[in-house]
Amino acid sequence: MGLAAIACHLSFCPARAQSDFGMWYELGAEKKLSQRWSVGAEAELRTRNNTRTLDRWSLGLNGEYKIIHGLKASAGYTFLYNNRQEELDLKKDELTPNKWTPSYWGARHRFNVSLSGNVDWGRLNVSLRERWQYTYRPAAEGKKYDFDYDTWKDVKGKGKNVLRSRLQLSYDIPHWKFDPFVNAEMFNDDGGIQKMRYQVGIDYKYKKQHVFALTYRYQNVNNDDDDQDVNSHLIGLSYKFKFK
Repeated sequence: MGLAAIACHLSFCPARAQSDFGMWYELGAEKKLSQRWSVGAEAELRTRNNTRTLDRWSLGLNGEYKIIHGLKASAGYTFLYNNRQEELDLKKDELTPNKWTPSYWGARHRFNVSLSGNVDWGRLNVSLRERWQYTYRPAAEGKKYDFDYDTWKDVKGKGKNVLRSRLQLSYDIPHWKFDPFVNAEMFNDDGGIQKMRYQVGIDYKYKKQHVFALTYRYQNVNNDDDDQDVNSHLIGLSYKFKFK
């Protein structure tokens, strides 16, 4: 693609939306190995752009250890395949194009370690989870166009650390299989609060092995250059199977 064609494309490129609506679909499985150990696997599919665009899919594995009653530690790995959004970097005059990265699919590797505690007050459960998360995005060859040199360059690899803190309240309604919950999660990086995510939902358990959930999330983004997230309204559907 020549410089003139790129400039023409950019001149008609719409500004990135400041709010969005998407769907998140999750499928998981869990197996208890002993009184203290359990393992799990999950797959996820996300959409953006008012559900018109596939945003990413991921596959993850995790292990959990019960330290004492009400306190658990876990660790996991997730492979993510993202539909990276188009980006345009301008020079200091904010008018002249500097570098342009068209939309492309790329992999990311994510590792996490968590510590979770919970306590019951009657049928109300209060839980707090602290999670360290490291995500590495490998370099991508020839994905970025440099206007000064009229050539395509590589997108450099990048690693990022995030601390995620989530507080959740859930309630076990007597003689009712639909249990409501609410939570708030804060994402922190070296620049401060990256984003906040608020969620309300309902769990439905069928014969103890099947767990379905319907959720609504609102995501408020402060600084999230790598995930490319924006303020979003998100509907989630999930299913988990618990092996005996």
